[in-house]
This record gives sequence, structure tokens and C-alpha cells, in this order.
Amino acid sequence: MATAVPRIGNTQVAMSNLEKGKFINYQRIEDNLAIVRQRLNRPLTLSEKILYGHLDDPHNQDITRGVSYLKLRPDRVACQDATAQMALLQFMSAGIPTTAVPTTVHCDHLIEAQIGGQKDLARAIDINKEVYDFLATATAKYGIGFWKPGSGIIHQIILENYAFPGGLMIGTDSHTPNAGGLGMIACGVGGADAVDVMAGIPWELKCPKVIGVKLTGKIGGWTTPKDVILKVAGILTVKGGTGAIVEYMGPGVESLSCTGMGTICNMGAEIGATTSLFPFNHRMTDYLNATKRPEIAKYAQQFAYNLRADDSAEYDQVIEINLSELEPHINGPFTPDLATPLSKFAEEVKKNNWPQELKVALIGSCTNSSYEDMTRSASIAREAAEHGLETKSKFTITPGSEQVRATIARDGQIDAFEKVGGLVLANACGPCIGQWDRRDVKKGEANSIITSYNRNFTGRNDANPATHAFVASPDIVTAMAFAGDLTFNPLTDTLTGNDGKPFKFSDPSGFELPPTGYDPGVDTFQPPPEDRARVTVAVDPKSDRLQLLEPFQPWDNLKPVDIPILIKVKGKCKNCLIGAINAQNGEANNIQNKITGEWGPVPTVAAWYKSNNKPWVVIGDHNYGEGSSREHAALEPRYLGGLAIIVRSFARIHETNLKKQGMLALTFVDPTDYDKIQPDDKVDITGLESFAPGKNLTLVAKHKDGSKDEIALAHSFNEGQIEWFKAGSALNLMAKSAQN
Repeated sequence: MATAVPRIGNTQVAMSNLEKGKFINYQRIEDNLAIVRQRLNRPLTLSEKILYGHLDDPHNQDITRGVSYLKLRPDRVACQDATAQMALLQFMSAGIPTTAVPTTVHCDHLIEAQIGGQKDLARAIDINKEVYDFLATATAKYGIGFWKPGSGIIHQIILENYAFPGGLMIGTDSHTPNAGGLGMIACGVGGADAVDVMAGIPWELKCPKVIGVKLTGKIGGWTTPKDVILKVAGILTVKGGTGAIVEYMGPGVESLSCTGMGTICNMGAEIGATTSLFPFNHRMTDYLNATKRPEIAKYAQQFAYNLRADDSAEYDQVIEINLSELEPHINGPFTPDLATPLSKFAEEVKKNNWPQELKVALIGSCTNSSYEDMTRSASIAREAAEHGLETKSKFTITPGSEQVRATIARDGQIDAFEKVGGLVLANACGPCIGQWDRRDVKKGEANSIITSYNRNFTGRNDANPATHAFVASPDIVTAMAFAGDLTFNPLTDTLTGNDGKPFKFSDPSGFELPPTGYDPGVDTFQPPPEDRARVTVAVDPKSDRLQLLEPFQPWDNLKPVDIPILIKVKGKCKNCLIGAINAQNGEANNIQNKITGEWGPVPTVAAWYKSNNKPWVVIGDHNYGEGSSREHAALEPRYLGGLAIIVRSFARIHETNLKKQGMLALTFVDPTDYDKIQPDDKVDITGLESFAPGKNLTLVAKHKDGSKDEIALAHSFNEGQIEWFKAGSALNLMAKSAQN
């Protein structure tokens, strides 16, 4: 008798312990890959297996790396509180009663670090009550899981509860790739992308190239997983990963913990990568078991053949790193790709005249706040305490989650930190994202800090442009806190104990996972109620923080002529133009109204143009929108009447965000044409009447002396995205579809 071949889909395994009836869909990956393999007829990388395994239409989808736009069906969505507000407001306006995929919201971004954990948390809950009430009621109304303030940082919560090998997730934060440490493709997106997936619409992603990083040797001593990504950042720079997935492989992977792999994937955002990813291995099994998900571990083991790259899979670029030879690195200041080996760092400090005194050392954040990180740092603190030392620099510790905080409190690591003068902050992002009420230096005062965070652009941590922020592993950060000096090398240098004798730190030691299991701590999760019909979403009509959305106007089909330039941006541009340097005068947030001739702040001038029905454009430099995953960075220019952002190049997430809001995101075909445009030019944009994929538009820059330049503008709009522009926004098109 013939017997049916068992299918991977015959087994049902819950996607998480917190959601009923939501199962891992390995069968979809299996079925899609059968089709894709037949079409492509070549070995596949791991990232290709997972991505193509989530294709909406594997039969007809064009698949060309770096060219095609893939339509994908993610397994879930995650939002942090700052971006969730706008995402939920947009979802509400689409008129859909329940999210199409499991979705969670995490309160981690709005808690300011000031005096310590519980007091800072209480203060944030009071200040942000209106926002938290909105998020709590909106998530309850639409079937979304809600992690209350104090739960921890979104990426750590995802790793502990929701990430799984072979999954596809999008999150409204650029460090969503942290989940790659559990073999999941997890991509940072804008809120509008999240709304698409929440509404059941496929997610569009330009088919990524694949960069392979082959790890050989074995990690040990003072070298940590953080040093792998610090080294990679130095090789690829902040733009080198753009449009690519970074896929790690090789025998060296086996010496990395699951949370260490998460650290590497997390900071891959700093090289512009779409995401980063590790193959499924026993370290992931150990972590899944420790976080009470043994059934997922068993299921992934059955599916392991599709959770690693095929033999002979081809990569667009391959980097090789020998972990046995890799030394600790320190990256910075002012950019995360200025990578310096520790042995050469003291020399660089002196050569560049960086402030040698170390004011503050900060460990934790979503990048490095695992149990392993904390136990290794605590071993350094204990050794210093044995010699009678306290930290010379201020020393702060940010637990990544309530579970990590409770576990390190139980196991004595918090005591070890506090004994040497450490201050434990709330389970939140805090100083990593600038939520830091820093009072030990004045703004403008040059100083140095070192963190185990991921991002260190000018003013990122404390809003002080003179702060030199360096990034390293928690081990190096902790050791340096006792020296109070950037030139200290814990591998070679000594400190003097209270007994007057010199000592050198031993190699740090710690536990990959807690030997007696995790302590979950306080329960901070709110599941959606059974009866959601009775829930009323809390939005005060008089609020100055929240407002129900009015749809943007569709394109008027008119040719844009004599459009003023709001600002020509020189250099990096963040914070929605307030912090952008105006090429006309070299100043920030001071621009000229080209109609009245008056000078004022960027939003004020933009609002004047809007009230006088005068659309405007921005001229930008390279990597425009860097770090702007937040929806507001695209919504604000659109709300204030902006028509187009024209730049040398875009940061990936921001370009998509602009398109979603109905703005023209355009790039100079020749980047040097940026120099031809004067801040006081008037411009025309021609070619919109035949706007089509791959067809350039033209910018006519009309100069004050009567001359003009015709400049070719490229774009990456596809047919669907052009419809967003014509409809006024992607949301307008979505709401129209929902009504039909």
C-alpha cells in the first residue's frame, strides 16, 4: 500500500507562548521553495530561502537580486511606542477591525534616564500617560499584544518571546534585525509598511543582494561578538551594506552564543544592511529551550535543511574573519564605522586629540544587554571590587528586559554593579536613543563617553554635539570605567588597588544562559481582551500629542513649476530638517522664505508655504534620512506641503517612508548635479504626466541670473508606488481598497 509522505506542515507549533491559534508556517517555505528552485535552478543562500519562502506569488514573482521588488508575506509585525502611535493612527483610518498577522507594541522609547530605574519609570508613566493610554486601548481594540512601560526594549522582548528560525518579521525600528540571532529575517521599516502588513497587504522589498561573512577560528578572551560587527562596520562602512542582507556562516559561528549573534545582527543596521542573519544551530536551540520554547526548537531541527545555505550558494561579496585572531575594537567617535583595534586605540586618542578623560561608561541597550553580557561585565566589576576599587567614570547599566533585570537581580550581578558605583537604569532604550537627562557636562563641552550601544552619531546620546561617543563591547566599557581614561587597555595595562599594588584584569567570564533559568520578573504583558467591541480608543480631541488623521490630497495632475527650495541640506540630515545644515548660510534651523525674504525656523517657513498653497522641495546630500525609521520624518514634510525630496542618495527606510506618504523621493542621476543647484533657485519638475518605473524625471533649476540647468532625476518607484503618489498616499489607496 502506498503511504503519504509526511509534510512539515502536518506538525502545528505555536509561533509564541502568548498567542493562541497562530502557528509557524514552515510548509509555506517548503512549497514556495519547490517552485523557486525549479525557476532559478541554482543553490540558494539562507536569506534567499527565507525570503523567497515568504513570497506572495512564487510562480510569477520576478527574482533578480538588487533589481526586483519582492512582494512578501511576513509572519508578524512589531512596533515600538514612538513609531506605534502613528502606525496605529494610520491603521485605524484604514477601517479594518483586526490585524491580519500577529502584532505587538512595546513601550521602550519614551522613558528618560535621569536618576535610576523605578523613579525614571514612574516619571515616564506620568508624563506619557496620554500616549500609553492610547496605545493600551488601541492595541486592545485591534487584537494587538501590548508590552507596558518597564517591560524592556522591543528587540530583547522579541528575541525572548517571538523570534523563531526561518521567520520573517518587520518592525518599526531600525534595529529590528536583532532577531537574526535566532535565524529570523527581521527588517526595520516605516510605520506605513507595518500598516500594510497589519492590513493584509503584501510587503514590498527590493530584492536584496547577499553579503557573506565567513567566520573561522574561535572567539575567546576579551574578544566578544560585538567585536565582530565593529570589525565588519569598519570594512563595509555605514553605506556598504545598503541593499543587502549580511549572512554569517562558517565554523566560527559555533563559538557564538545566540544572544551574541543577536548583537551582531542588531548593529548591522549601522552599515545600512537590509538585515543580518545566522544559520540555525545548537546555540539557538539552547536559547529557545531556556526561554521555554522547546517545541519551536524541535520543529526547527526538523526543518534545519532549509535553515542553512545550500552548498555552493553564491554571494555578491564575501568577507572572511578569523575569530581566533580578532582583537577587541572601539569604534567612533561620531560614526559607528571608524573602527580601531584596541591595541592601537590609545595612539589614536592622542593623535586625534580626543578628550582622554572618560566621563561616562554605559552598558546595556538592545545591542548588549543579555544575561551573558551582564555576567561578563559583573565579573570585571567583582574583580575590581576585590581590589577595593570603584569606577572613576560614571557607570550606568541598562537591562534589556524585565526578565534580564529580574534574573541579574536574583543572581547578584546588580549587586556587583552597584557595589562599584554603578547606576541601574529602567528597562528601556534610555541614553542609547537620546533619552538621557545628562547633567555632568554642559552642552558644547567637549568630553568622551563609551557605550556598548549601536549608534553614536553626533549628539545621538546626550544632544551635545561636542560629546565624543565611542562604541565597544560591554567588557571593554566596564573595564574602562575603572580607569576613567580612554587610553587604558585592560589586556595589557594595570590599575592600582587600594593596597597600592598594581593588578591586571583577568579575562572576563560569564554564563551564556542563567544556570537556574530565567526569572520572568513582573508580568508587564497585556493580551488583547476576548470582547474587543466594547473597547474605546483613547484619543482626546484637545490633545497636543495625538490627533486622528485626515487624508492627504491626491496629486492634482498639474506640472510643478516655479517651486521654491525649502532648504538645500549640506551633509548629514536628521531630525526632520531642524538639525540639518542649511547650505545657504551654514546654520541649522534658520532658512529664508523665498517669497517674503524673511528668515526663520524650518517648520515655520514650511508652514507659511503650506498656508499660501505653495508646494516646496528639499535638496539633500548623501544618505538622506539616515536613522529616520520614524514615520514622522516623512509625515511632517508631507503635512507641511512638501512635494519632493531630491538628494544624492537615500537611507533605505526613509526613502520608502516618503513614498508611502505620497512624496516624490528622487535622486540625481549624476550626484555632482547637487552642486549646480543654488538655495534661492526656483525649480520645475517635468515628466510627471508620464511617470513610470525606470523613466527619469527632469529638474529645471532656474537661477536668479536668468540662466537655468536641466538635471536628470532618477527614482525607484514601481507601478504600485506611483499609484500611492497619485492617490496622495499609500494609506489613501488602502482605505479606498477596504471600502471596495
